[in-house]
Amino acid sequence: MTTLFVRHEVSDYATWRKIYDAFHQVQKANGVTAEAVYRATDNPNDITVTHEFATLEAAQTFSKLEDLKAAMLKGGVLGTPTVWFANKT
Repeated sequence: MTTLFVRHEVSDYATWRKIYDAFHQVQKANGVTAEAVYRATDNPNDITVTHEFATLEAAQTFSKLEDLKAAMLKGGVLGTPTVWFANKT
């Protein structure tokens, strides 16, 4: 199993969360088996999201979706997200 981690700051958490929640079907259709959202304790607009996939290839493909990039822009993501992949052991 591979987990995709994405950390980014958003302009407004409530706005971002609406867009994120509306993206659920796209996540499922593209291999997301589980997801979680974390907010930094000192900055509620500093978000880390995890998405689990069966394979690294599925995670990498999802991370490059144009629909994902558009949703992040619409959700008010600021700057360039930090993205990394890890395998659960």
